[in-house]
Amino acid sequence: MSSAPAAAGWRFRQPSVIPGFGLTLGFSLAYLTLIILIPLAALVWRSAALGWSDFLAIATDRRTLKALEISFGTAFIAALVNVVFGTLVAWVLVRYRFPGRRVVDAMVDLPFALPTAVAGIALTTLYSTQGWIGRLLEPLGIKVAYTPLGIVIALIFIGLPFVVRTVQPIIEEIDKEVEEAAATLGANRFQTITRVLFPGLAPAVTTGFALAFARGVGEYGSVIFIAGNLPYVSEITPLLIIIRLEEYDYAAATAIAAIMLLLSFSLLFIINLIQAWTRKRYG
Repeated sequence: MSSAPAAAGWRFRQPSVIPGFGLTLGFSLAYLTLIILIPLAALVWRSAALGWSDFLAIATDRRTLKALEISFGTAFIAALVNVVFGTLVAWVLVRYRFPGRRVVDAMVDLPFALPTAVAGIALTTLYSTQGWIGRLLEPLGIKVAYTPLGIVIALIFIGLPFVVRTVQPIIEEIDKEVEEAAATLGANRFQTITRVLFPGLAPAVTTGFALAFARGVGEYGSVIFIAGNLPYVSEITPLLIIIRLEEYDYAAATAIAAIMLLLSFSLLFIINLIQAWTRKRYG
């Protein structure tokens, strides 16, 4: 009797791995539509109402281009710095035991809990010409506060946890015996890092870079204080959008936001392609 349906050509539906998959999928799509897609669609629709000539005029405005350059350039540099030092921090926290290790581990998450405005004020106080660190750098001709360098430092501060917490679990999964085996086979430290450790860390490092970069592009609170907000020098795109809104120029604000959205999506899409490539190559 049990083979009768199969003989008759009946096909039983395989049970879903996730109970209620249809319901959860529908809820997920509805949630994403309400929270993400509808606001983004409204932004694009409001920008499209300008017309191509007005939109291009705003997009090619020198102040807009400079603000975009500063926002994306500083975010990219800060993400690169965080990839290097964030990976080192994660390595130290996983592979070494030392007094105060738990305190250091907890301090990594401090930028998550600290209000960004407080972080911006603290960094400005430290790196201004009268600050503890700024007064030491000034005789060397290095000015941090109210320059793009200050923006980079602020973005490094808020982006470090993304790299550390992304890479740290992967390092924990790497057995020390792998390094010992590589050393036994004659590999030096550089070869061990580049040929043994890096292939396993590459996808996580790329993910951490993407998260830090995305956070840095849209950061506002921790940047506006230390940046100085000088047009064509240290003015970031989110601040320029706020300025346009305060001028009641909603069309220009939405146009700049749409440009920023398009650039961010394009760069993140490229980073996702690189992530897929690294997983395929080293996975």
